[in-house]
Amino acid sequence: MNISTLLSLLKIGFIAFLLNGFALTAQNSYEPKPIVFVHGFLASGDTYALQFQRFHSNCYPLDYLHTFDWNSLDNGADQNVLLDAFIDSILVMTGESQVDLVGHSAGGGIGYGYLADATRAAKVAHYAHLGSSPNEQPAGPTDAFVPTLNVWSSADLIVAGGDIPDAKNVSYDDQDHYQVATSAETFEAMFRFFQEDFRPKTTEIVAEEEILIRGKALTLGENTVEVGATVEVYSLDAATGARLNETPSFAFTTDSNGWWGPFTAETGIHYEFLVVPANPDARSLHYYREPFTHSNPLIYLRTFPTSALFNILLGGIPNNAEEAGMVVFTSSAAVVYERDELSIDGTSIATEEFTSADQTAIAFFLYDSNGNGVSDESAIATFTALPFLNGIDFFFPAAPASSIAVEYNGRVLNVPNYASEDGLILVVFD
Repeated sequence: MNISTLLSLLKIGFIAFLLNGFALTAQNSYEPKPIVFVHGFLASGDTYALQFQRFHSNCYPLDYLHTFDWNSLDNGADQNVLLDAFIDSILVMTGESQVDLVGHSAGGGIGYGYLADATRAAKVAHYAHLGSSPNEQPAGPTDAFVPTLNVWSSADLIVAGGDIPDAKNVSYDDQDHYQVATSAETFEAMFRFFQEDFRPKTTEIVAEEEILIRGKALTLGENTVEVGATVEVYSLDAATGARLNETPSFAFTTDSNGWWGPFTAETGIHYEFLVVPANPDARSLHYYREPFTHSNPLIYLRTFPTSALFNILLGGIPNNAEEAGMVVFTSSAAVVYERDELSIDGTSIATEEFTSADQTAIAFFLYDSNGNGVSDESAIATFTALPFLNGIDFFFPAAPASSIAVEYNGRVLNVPNYASEDGLILVVFD
């Protein structure tokens, strides 16, 4: 190699180095605005737990990420007024003049309704419409649209999406209704939209050395906060789900907004979250999750509502010393027949009957619905009235003490067979 060629290569390398350095500087020069996320029907703010962790992995402060938990069963509430007060509180807390707003599914209807008013729309810099109904125009008043990102999927069999004229449209052909809200692809689309095409440093959830965990206790669907509930956190033996100690590693009482925590989680440790509502007549619940790798402020512990609808829906769940009852929740995606696998002690429930794509099933209630002491693996009829939920007849004897293996796409959580009178078992996969 002659000296002229060498100098040319060095020059090219130096220019590339400068350009790469400029790109990295530009990539980190964005100014995050607070983000307010609005969930859909029967959901809660933890729909966005993975997106919280991705935004936080890209330098968004956790106190700039917020969820608006609304009662998706109360048609009489004025969500515009409630959301406006919530956004005002975020602006006061952060000292910012605008937020970015995200709405998924029915939360997209709330987003459009909120932004229809010019005074309210002035508080929002960007709006992301996820897995929600298409509209004839972007969100906001006709003479002053709010920049709108519209993300939809032809594989979403809950909401028939479509492009919105003059919006930024992103479409998929392989993501179900929940994946449209929770996927890494949607995170990148939101990030680039909010940051005017800066790319995120990563779409992964970056592992942290200090992992802070906190959350909220609230009722299923209604999202009524549990005030004064006890939350106990136990470290577990991963092989059995048994507690390592009789006393909890951490214990909290929920505040006036249902919040509990935080605590610092250990890497690689499985935890049980036992929530005991203040109402002595309410059911206790044992939550089991995979080990944490990143701080998560959205560990939601759902309790049973007392409304007539839920009494009919959940009234058959056992509450005795002889048997256990279980719910399996896949929080970021539906379980879809021939795409996913979900099994209980080796018995697959990812069948066409229970997990066809059109059901978009994310929560499976498993208990002996007919009281015959046998796992018939038949459908529990009361769950057919609502989307996202399914019920399957399974009998889990509470004695002798043992563990139940729940496997979802190769990931396994082992949980004890607690008697149902001591609380329902909930297994959560992110």
